[in-house]
Amino acid sequence: MKLSPPLTAAQLGQLINAQVVGNTERLVTGLNEINRVEEGDLVFVDHEKYYDKALNSAATTILINKAVEPPSSKALLISDDPCRDYNALMRRFMPRAGWAETGIHIGAGSEVHPSAVIGPHVTIGKDCIIHPGVVIYEHTTIGDRVTIHANTVIGADPFYYKKRPTGYDKMAPGGSVVIEDDVEIGALCTIDRGVSADTRIGRGCKLDNHIQVGHDTLIGPGCLIASHVGISGAVVVEENVTLWGQVGVPSKLRIGKGAVVLGQSGLINSLEGGRTYFGSPAGEWKAKMREIALLGRLPELYKKLKD
Repeated sequence: MKLSPPLTAAQLGQLINAQVVGNTERLVTGLNEINRVEEGDLVFVDHEKYYDKALNSAATTILINKAVEPPSSKALLISDDPCRDYNALMRRFMPRAGWAETGIHIGAGSEVHPSAVIGPHVTIGKDCIIHPGVVIYEHTTIGDRVTIHANTVIGADPFYYKKRPTGYDKMAPGGSVVIEDDVEIGALCTIDRGVSADTRIGRGCKLDNHIQVGHDTLIGPGCLIASHVGISGAVVVEENVTLWGQVGVPSKLRIGKGAVVLGQSGLINSLEGGRTYFGSPAGEWKAKMREIALLGRLPELYKKLKD
C-alpha cells in the first residue's frame, strides 16, 4: 500500500508512540509485509527468526520489537507490539470502505448482471461480462474483455492472522486484486486480496470452476488452471503454467515458466519451469510413475523375500 503523500519515519513513529532510531527523516512511501516489500516501504517484524530477513530486505524502515543497530541509511521504529502498530497504521491510511461508497467505473461494452455486487473503488474495463451472483470487493481492478462466471468472489480478505494467547489477531487488509486483460474465471472461484500489495491474475489466464487463489499470489500470463486447485498466499506462478485438477500449492513457492503439474499433485518445494510433475510430494512425472509401479509390486516382492 502506497502512502500519498509519503511521511518520514519520525512522523510515523509519533502516530504509534514508537521510538525512532537511525535515519529518522527517511521517507516512507508505503506499508508492506515482507513477501512483497519494496524500497521505501515500512515492514514489521516481531520474531527473532525473521529479524535478519526484515533488516536486510528492500524495506528502508523497519517496525521491530527489539533495539538493534539500524542498517545504514535505514530507520527503525521500536515497538512493544509491531503487529498491533502495523495494523493501526494500515487502518489509518487505508480504512475499510463501506459498500455504499461509490467510485465504481465500468468501461464501454461491459455487461454486469443486476445480481452482481460491486464494491467501492472498483474499475472494470471494456467488453467484460460479469455473471449473476459475482461479488467484487473494494479496490479491485479488472482489465478489458474479462469474463467472470456466476458466484465467484474477487477480493475477499486475506487469510492472514497472528496467533496470540487470547486467540487470532486479523491482519488489517490494505491490498487489492488485479485481473489483467482477456482473463476468464469460472464459477464459484475465490481470489483473495493482498495483505498490502496486489494479488494478480495475468493476461490471458483461464481459470476453471472452484479455484482458490490466496493473498499476494502472482499468476503470470497465459496460465491454465483446472477445477479444485488451491493456491496459498504469496505464491509466484510464472507464465504459461498448467495446473490440473486438485493440485495443492503451499505458500511462498514458485512454479517456473511452462511447468505442467498433473492432477491431485501436492507441492512441497518450488518447481523448475519446462517440466511435467506428478504426485505428492510432486516430482518429475516419469520418475513418479516408476515409483507407483514399484509400489504395486511390493506385495509380490515381500512374498518372494519371505519364501
